Amino acid sequence: MECELPRVNSSCEEMKKYFEEAKTIAVIGASPKTNKASNHVAHYLQKVGYKMIPVYPKGDTILGEKVYRSLTEIDEPVDMVIVFRKPAALDAIADEVIARGDVKTYWTQLELINNEAAQRVKDAGINVVQNYCAMVEHRKLFKHT
Repeated sequence: MECELPRVNSSCEEMKKYFEEAKTIAVIGASPKTNKASNHVAHYLQKVGYKMIPVYPKGDTILGEKVYRSLTEIDEPVDMVIVFRKPAALDAIADEVIARGDVKTYWTQLELINNEAAQRVKDAGINVVQNYCAMVEHRKLFKHT
């Protein structure tokens, strides 16, 4: 498979706006394992004041929050979705994001690119960020450590 480069993406200024407007962030693929990047990012998001909702196939809680099995099970508004899943899962996740109707930003972590899924999300009026670490970008934009 050839490496894909993001054709659908956002600028740093747009990313900053997305973070400023978000209150609740679902982290798809949030791991309970503290040595995993998804756990570090989810913990960071909590630390800087976001309501973090973990989406993971097993367990009851991650970082003290109730675990949901899918985005469709979450019973409260979600402003941003950050994805830590394999690229093959992005099509289905994009469809769930669009179907929810309340997600404002769809964000895929480093090395997660699916331009077709991203374009569908963007065409639905949802902001798109691909191939960026949410924690790294937030730290740069807001000078958090």
